[in-house]
Amino acid sequence: MALTDLSIPHSDEGLPTDARRLIRVAEKRIDDFQIWSRIPAFVPGNYEGAFRVLRALAENPLSRGNRFCEWGSGFGVVTCLAAMLEFDACGIEIEAELVGESRRLADDYALTAEFVIGSFVPRGGESRVYAAGEYAWMTTDSDYAYEELGLDLDDMDVVFAYPWPDEEVVTGELFDRYAGPGAVLVTHHGGDDFRLRRKRAKSPRRR
Repeated sequence: MALTDLSIPHSDEGLPTDARRLIRVAEKRIDDFQIWSRIPAFVPGNYEGAFRVLRALAENPLSRGNRFCEWGSGFGVVTCLAAMLEFDACGIEIEAELVGESRRLADDYALTAEFVIGSFVPRGGESRVYAAGEYAWMTTDSDYAYEELGLDLDDMDVVFAYPWPDEEVVTGELFDRYAGPGAVLVTHHGGDDFRLRRKRAKSPRRR
Protein backbone atom coordinates (compact mmCIF):
# COMPACT_ATOMS: atom_id res chain seq x y z
CA MET A 1 0.00 0.00 0.00
CA ALA A 2 1.42 3.39 -1.01
CA LEU A 3 0.20 5.28 2.08
CA THR A 4 2.54 7.08 4.46
CA ASP A 5 1.57 7.91 8.06
CA LEU A 6 1.66 11.58 9.01
CA SER A 7 2.08 13.16 12.43
CA ILE A 8 -0.67 15.49 13.65
CA PRO A 9 0.85 18.80 14.80
CA HIS A 10 -0.05 19.34 18.46
CA SER A 11 -1.81 22.54 19.48
CA ASP A 12 -3.25 23.71 22.80
CA GLU A 13 -5.34 26.34 21.04
CA GLY A 14 -9.02 26.17 21.95
CA LEU A 15 -11.90 25.91 19.52
CA PRO A 16 -13.34 29.16 18.16
CA THR A 17 -16.75 30.21 19.40
CA ASP A 18 -18.57 29.49 16.13
CA ALA A 19 -17.21 25.93 15.99
CA ARG A 20 -18.15 25.26 19.62
CA ARG A 21 -21.64 26.62 19.01
CA LEU A 22 -22.16 24.45 15.92
CA ILE A 23 -20.96 21.34 17.75
CA ARG A 24 -23.20 22.06 20.73
CA VAL A 25 -26.28 22.59 18.53
CA ALA A 26 -25.47 19.53 16.40
CA GLU A 27 -25.08 17.27 19.44
CA LYS A 28 -28.45 18.44 20.79
CA ARG A 29 -30.07 17.73 17.41
CA ILE A 30 -28.43 14.31 17.28
CA ASP A 31 -29.77 13.47 20.74
CA ASP A 32 -33.28 14.51 19.66
CA PHE A 33 -32.96 12.66 16.34
CA GLN A 34 -31.98 9.41 18.03
CA ILE A 35 -35.12 9.53 20.18
CA TRP A 36 -37.45 9.25 17.19
CA SER A 37 -35.24 7.72 14.50
CA ARG A 38 -32.79 4.85 14.86
CA ILE A 39 -30.14 4.29 12.20
CA PRO A 40 -27.99 1.46 13.60
CA ALA A 41 -24.78 2.31 11.73
CA PHE A 42 -24.84 5.97 12.78
CA VAL A 43 -22.60 6.72 15.76
CA PRO A 44 -21.76 10.35 16.67
CA GLY A 45 -18.06 11.15 16.48
CA ASN A 46 -15.50 13.20 18.38
CA TYR A 47 -16.27 16.50 16.71
CA GLU A 48 -13.87 18.63 18.76
CA GLY A 49 -11.06 16.22 17.95
CA ALA A 50 -12.00 16.23 14.27
CA PHE A 51 -11.95 20.03 14.20
CA ARG A 52 -8.46 20.09 15.71
CA VAL A 53 -7.19 17.62 13.11
CA LEU A 54 -8.76 19.54 10.23
CA ARG A 55 -7.42 22.84 11.56
CA ALA A 56 -3.93 21.31 11.62
CA LEU A 57 -4.38 20.27 7.99
CA ALA A 58 -5.60 23.75 7.08
CA GLU A 59 -2.73 25.53 8.84
CA ASN A 60 0.13 23.20 7.90
CA PRO A 61 1.36 22.05 4.48
CA LEU A 62 0.15 18.47 4.96
CA SER A 63 -2.37 18.23 2.12
CA ARG A 64 -2.07 19.23 -1.51
CA GLY A 65 -5.25 21.35 -1.57
CA ASN A 66 -8.55 22.15 0.15
CA ARG A 67 -11.13 19.90 -1.51
CA PHE A 68 -12.60 17.83 1.34
CA CYS A 69 -14.88 14.77 1.26
CA GLU A 70 -16.36 12.92 4.22
CA TRP A 71 -17.18 9.25 3.65
CA GLY A 72 -20.31 8.30 5.57
CA SER A 73 -20.98 11.88 6.65
CA GLY A 74 -23.84 11.09 9.04
CA PHE A 75 -25.23 14.32 10.49
CA GLY A 76 -22.71 16.34 8.49
CA VAL A 77 -20.97 17.88 11.50
CA VAL A 78 -17.40 17.23 10.36
CA THR A 79 -18.14 18.40 6.81
CA CYS A 80 -19.65 21.60 8.23
CA LEU A 81 -16.59 22.11 10.42
CA ALA A 82 -14.38 21.62 7.36
CA ALA A 83 -16.41 24.30 5.55
CA MET A 84 -15.86 26.63 8.53
CA LEU A 85 -12.13 26.09 8.00
CA GLU A 86 -12.59 27.13 4.35
CA PHE A 87 -12.28 23.67 2.86
CA ASP A 88 -14.34 23.10 -0.28
CA ALA A 89 -16.37 20.51 1.61
CA CYS A 90 -18.78 17.75 0.64
CA GLY A 91 -20.21 14.72 2.43
CA ILE A 92 -21.42 11.38 1.07
CA GLU A 93 -24.03 9.52 3.09
CA ILE A 94 -26.22 6.54 2.18
CA GLU A 95 -29.08 7.39 4.58
CA ALA A 96 -31.43 10.03 3.17
CA GLU A 97 -32.67 11.13 6.63
CA LEU A 98 -29.14 11.99 7.69
CA VAL A 99 -28.47 13.90 4.49
CA GLY A 100 -31.57 15.99 5.17
CA GLU A 101 -30.33 16.81 8.67
CA SER A 102 -26.85 17.62 7.31
CA ARG A 103 -28.25 20.06 4.78
CA ARG A 104 -30.35 21.75 7.47
CA LEU A 105 -27.30 22.16 9.72
CA ALA A 106 -25.23 23.67 6.90
CA ASP A 107 -28.07 26.01 5.88
CA ASP A 108 -28.60 27.19 9.47
CA TYR A 109 -24.95 28.25 9.67
CA ALA A 110 -24.77 29.58 6.09
CA LEU A 111 -22.03 27.10 5.20
CA THR A 112 -21.31 26.13 1.62
CA ALA A 113 -21.08 22.39 2.26
CA GLU A 114 -22.64 19.95 -0.20
CA PHE A 115 -24.23 16.65 0.81
CA VAL A 116 -25.29 13.84 -1.50
CA ILE A 117 -27.05 10.52 -1.00
CA GLY A 118 -25.15 7.49 -2.22
CA SER A 119 -22.14 5.24 -1.87
CA PHE A 120 -18.63 6.62 -1.42
CA VAL A 121 -17.20 3.52 -3.12
CA PRO A 122 -16.04 4.65 -6.59
CA ARG A 123 -17.42 2.97 -9.67
CA GLY A 124 -15.33 -0.14 -10.26
CA GLY A 125 -14.45 -0.53 -6.59
CA GLU A 126 -17.26 -2.94 -5.70
CA SER A 127 -15.23 -6.08 -6.30
CA ARG A 128 -12.45 -4.75 -4.10
CA VAL A 129 -14.95 -4.08 -1.30
CA TYR A 130 -16.38 -7.58 -1.30
CA ALA A 131 -13.18 -9.48 -2.00
CA ALA A 132 -12.68 -10.10 1.73
CA GLY A 133 -16.28 -11.15 2.42
CA GLU A 134 -19.13 -9.45 4.27
CA TYR A 135 -19.08 -6.30 6.39
CA ALA A 136 -21.23 -5.15 9.28
CA TRP A 137 -22.35 -1.94 7.57
CA MET A 138 -20.35 -1.08 4.43
CA THR A 139 -22.38 -1.51 1.28
CA THR A 140 -22.20 -0.45 -2.36
CA ASP A 141 -25.96 -0.85 -2.94
CA SER A 142 -26.71 2.79 -3.75
CA ASP A 143 -26.18 5.48 -6.36
CA TYR A 144 -22.68 6.59 -7.28
CA ALA A 145 -22.34 9.80 -5.30
CA TYR A 146 -19.38 11.14 -7.26
CA GLU A 147 -21.52 11.46 -10.37
CA GLU A 148 -23.92 13.79 -8.55
CA LEU A 149 -20.97 15.79 -7.21
CA GLY A 150 -19.49 16.03 -10.70
CA LEU A 151 -16.16 14.91 -9.24
CA ASP A 152 -14.02 11.79 -8.93
CA LEU A 153 -12.27 10.50 -5.84
CA ASP A 154 -8.92 11.55 -7.26
CA ASP A 155 -10.18 15.16 -7.20
CA MET A 156 -10.36 15.07 -3.39
CA ASP A 157 -7.42 16.44 -1.41
CA VAL A 158 -8.62 15.28 2.04
CA VAL A 159 -10.92 12.33 2.77
CA PHE A 160 -12.34 11.81 6.27
CA ALA A 161 -13.78 8.42 7.24
CA TYR A 162 -15.01 6.44 10.28
CA PRO A 163 -14.24 2.82 9.40
CA TRP A 164 -15.68 0.10 11.59
CA PRO A 165 -12.99 -2.43 12.60
CA ASP A 166 -13.90 -4.80 9.77
CA GLU A 167 -13.73 -1.91 7.26
CA GLU A 168 -10.33 -0.47 8.15
CA VAL A 169 -8.30 -2.44 5.62
CA VAL A 170 -10.67 -1.94 2.68
CA THR A 171 -11.04 1.77 3.47
CA GLY A 172 -7.29 2.20 3.10
CA GLU A 173 -7.25 0.04 -0.02
CA LEU A 174 -9.99 2.08 -1.73
CA PHE A 175 -8.19 5.31 -0.95
CA ASP A 176 -4.87 3.87 -2.10
CA ARG A 177 -6.38 2.66 -5.37
CA TYR A 178 -8.57 5.62 -6.33
CA ALA A 179 -7.31 8.77 -4.59
CA GLY A 180 -4.82 11.06 -6.27
CA PRO A 181 -1.12 11.24 -5.32
CA GLY A 182 -0.59 13.62 -2.41
CA ALA A 183 -4.13 13.28 -1.06
CA VAL A 184 -4.57 12.72 2.68
CA LEU A 185 -6.82 10.13 4.36
CA VAL A 186 -7.99 10.95 7.90
CA THR A 187 -9.63 8.10 9.79
CA HIS A 188 -11.25 8.22 13.21
CA HIS A 189 -11.03 5.03 15.28
CA GLY A 190 -12.93 6.12 18.38
CA GLY A 191 -12.17 8.50 21.25
CA ASP A 192 -9.14 10.67 20.50
CA ASP A 193 -7.67 8.17 18.03
CA PHE A 194 -7.23 9.83 14.63
CA ARG A 195 -4.87 8.56 11.94
CA LEU A 196 -3.51 10.57 9.00
CA ARG A 197 -2.02 8.98 5.90
CA ARG A 198 -0.87 10.48 2.61
CA LYS A 199 -0.90 8.68 -0.71
CA ARG A 200 2.57 8.64 -2.17
CA ALA A 201 3.31 9.16 -5.82
CA LYS A 202 4.49 6.03 -7.58
CA SER A 203 8.22 5.76 -7.78
CA PRO A 204 9.59 5.81 -11.34
CA ARG A 205 10.83 2.49 -12.63
CA ARG A 206 14.59 2.09 -12.72
CA ARG A 207 16.10 1.29 -16.05
